[in-house]
Amino acid sequence: MRKSWKKGLAVLTTAAMTTAALAGCGGGNSSTTAAPESTTAASGETTTAAAGEETTAGGEASEATYPLADGGTLTYWLQLNPNVSANYTNLGDTELGKQWQKETGVTLEFQHPAAGQVKEQFNLLVADGNLPDIMEYQWVKDYPGGPEKAIRDGVIISLNDVIDQYCPNLKAYLAEHPEVDKKIKTDDGNYFAFPFIRGEEKLRVTVGAFIRSDWLEELGLEVPTTIDEWHTVLTAFKDEKGAEAPFCFDWDNFKKNNIVMYGHNAMYDYYIDDDGKVQYGPVQDNFKDYLATMNQWYSEGLIDKDIATLNGDQVTSKMTTDKAGASIGWAASRMQVFITTAQTTNPDYMLVPTPVPTLEKGATPEYGFIEDSFPDVGAAITTSCKDVELAARLLDYGYSEAGHNMFNFGEEGVSYEMKDDVPTYTDAVLNNADGWPLAQSLAKYVRANYNGPFVQDGNYIEQYLQLPTVKECPTVWLAPGAEKHTMPNVTPLQDESKELATITNEIGTYVDEMVLKFIFGTESLDKWDEYVQTIQNMNLERALEIENSALERYNAR
Repeated sequence: MRKSWKKGLAVLTTAAMTTAALAGCGGGNSSTTAAPESTTAASGETTTAAAGEETTAGGEASEATYPLADGGTLTYWLQLNPNVSANYTNLGDTELGKQWQKETGVTLEFQHPAAGQVKEQFNLLVADGNLPDIMEYQWVKDYPGGPEKAIRDGVIISLNDVIDQYCPNLKAYLAEHPEVDKKIKTDDGNYFAFPFIRGEEKLRVTVGAFIRSDWLEELGLEVPTTIDEWHTVLTAFKDEKGAEAPFCFDWDNFKKNNIVMYGHNAMYDYYIDDDGKVQYGPVQDNFKDYLATMNQWYSEGLIDKDIATLNGDQVTSKMTTDKAGASIGWAASRMQVFITTAQTTNPDYMLVPTPVPTLEKGATPEYGFIEDSFPDVGAAITTSCKDVELAARLLDYGYSEAGHNMFNFGEEGVSYEMKDDVPTYTDAVLNNADGWPLAQSLAKYVRANYNGPFVQDGNYIEQYLQLPTVKECPTVWLAPGAEKHTMPNVTPLQDESKELATITNEIGTYVDEMVLKFIFGTESLDKWDEYVQTIQNMNLERALEIENSALERYNAR
């Protein structure tokens, strides 16, 4: 294999071992399961695993030669990513879609739900029972009861025997990465989908704060690293630079990834405490302290007064016209775009990423944003599929060296070239003749900038983040303690799933409403205890019981 693919494997192996150590999940050991009830084989037969035994049969999966000589046709249902739909109505019309079919020898008939109607159209298909051969979906979060329920409902098949027989590439990858292997199983030990995997840690830290470094230099200020320093800087932006919204971001996107919240060691949702137990962030005292800070900054005019209604375009406008000096967002589609846009009229304009702040100078951030290496996106084979082997061979291609390069970099000689043994995007991508934004240009040739059945390569992000200051984002934004506090993709039991969703939705709606009231000052923090009691009365204790049980089962996989 080429060094780029080997390097990704080695880095993720190290990251997975670190993750396991932090989470206390016994990383480095092969994943086993305690007496699952049954697993459904590709043939439709049922096999049972004894306690402590692997749920795959072992042995070598048979190799395939691509393109597959016999070929065939498969129907493939997935949401069309906005970077694709901006220029295409079907993934099969992209260069990536054509190349995928050419390299595998499989004809793919793509089916795409209408934008904004993914769940609705998924439910209609499931109710009808006449399913596409392959469906990409968030099986843990969005299927009621999770992927094990989807298997038991007869929607998708267990992949244990399928991987064992037909998927040498995925099987080898999972053997080298036991922590990833653990993530793509149900509590009963069933593999349920061909996963999208973020192959390196830097691919998991994509959101953070950034600030006008040209203003900092002009004012003689340093990049803020504490909550108090942030207050000083934002006040200077307001008083000295005339910023009408010193700190500006769209609330719906980043209310759960707010650096001010992380700076107070607070979380907006379920999280894992220092003892390894699930807690609910919005009822903790640290969350109250965070709200007090936000209320103070809002009353002093340091936060955009329209925070509750701002959209991305409005934030872009304010951040590129001297109306705002700091924001939260994605490295490429926000920070990088702000810089390139603003510099067309102000060449001195510059942004730098800021670390998660702390309350004490020199302290290490305990909380922060980090995505799961398996962000619950997977391609499952449905029970309607008549040729399971063909579907498995198609999907396993994504975990081969050739498939890895195809999904991440496209076609050699067209969208990338090998330079110093590293796949490097060509001008066809970086300076496309159509004048498309880079994200859309990439989506013509690859799926690296969204997801799919493959392992995302760190070399992609190195090139997607083009400006030196933006390339620093993953390193600057990473909070060392974030991993151990972040909930993995746990699955409640089938009969608990609906109950948990009902409780969480009710509590979440109330919290969203009250948090803004506390920030705006329309509700006094003197009513904090009343607010907490209201949440407790919404069966929070039961929700935590379900979440903790699910976490225990996850840790025992």
